[in-house]
Amino acid sequence: MGMEPEVREFLLRIVQTLSMGMLWLLINMTTGIYFNLAFFDDKPSFVNYIFYVWFLISLGLLLFYFRKKWKGKM
Repeated sequence: MGMEPEVREFLLRIVQTLSMGMLWLLINMTTGIYFNLAFFDDKPSFVNYIFYVWFLISLGLLLFYFRKKWKGKM
């Protein structure tokens, strides 16, 4: 006895959404905290600006992926 195709597709979409979100968090936490790019001492450096630009662009792309994933079939 297997799952209905619609239920399987829905659960797969949930798992893919959670996986992409966790991967995005892992990448940004690693680069921001472990490599100390999210913090600055007295004033932000050029590397800090690059990190925050990457953070915002990747967040936008992640949200675009989520919207496309949940609006239509990917």
